[in-house]
Amino acid sequence: MINRIIKIVIASLLLVYAVYQFYLGNIANGIGLIFLISLVVLLIFRNEHIMLAFWFLRKNKLDKAEKALTRVKHPEQLLKSQEAYFYYLTGLIRSQSQGVGKAEKFFKRALTIGLRMNQDKAVSKLNLAAIAMYKRRKREATTLLNEAKKLDKHNMLADQIKQIQQQMKKV
Repeated sequence: MINRIIKIVIASLLLVYAVYQFYLGNIANGIGLIFLISLVVLLIFRNEHIMLAFWFLRKNKLDKAEKALTRVKHPEQLLKSQEAYFYYLTGLIRSQSQGVGKAEKFFKRALTIGLRMNQDKAVSKLNLAAIAMYKRRKREATTLLNEAKKLDKHNMLADQIKQIQQQMKKV
């Protein structure tokens, strides 16, 4: 919350200074400041630690992604979508590093808060289905798999869904 207020104050001060630069006739300085203001405004709506964690996850550096997420001290003070993605990323990291059992509460929390993209919802439900299968809750796993199939419109998770279905037949 305080971090967001500081960013708003910085953006407003930069805006005042940009207007002053335009008034003096320094157009290039004013335009440069406008670009800087847009960066600060972007960081108001996107948490930089969550963006770093996404970047490190994409590069498959789980320890650095986890370190970036631990810098977020109070996730409940983030915007709702940022909070959902905080728990989503925490669930992904926990499922990769500590096993699937530790990540269940984070995926459920991310889904209840509300992930924006259907693909992220599908990944969460797919992971929850794997956790349910691991805990021998076959009925819950099948419903979560069906929901993940519906949300996966581009068939990016088709192989993983087939793997879990084959493993469910063995259970």
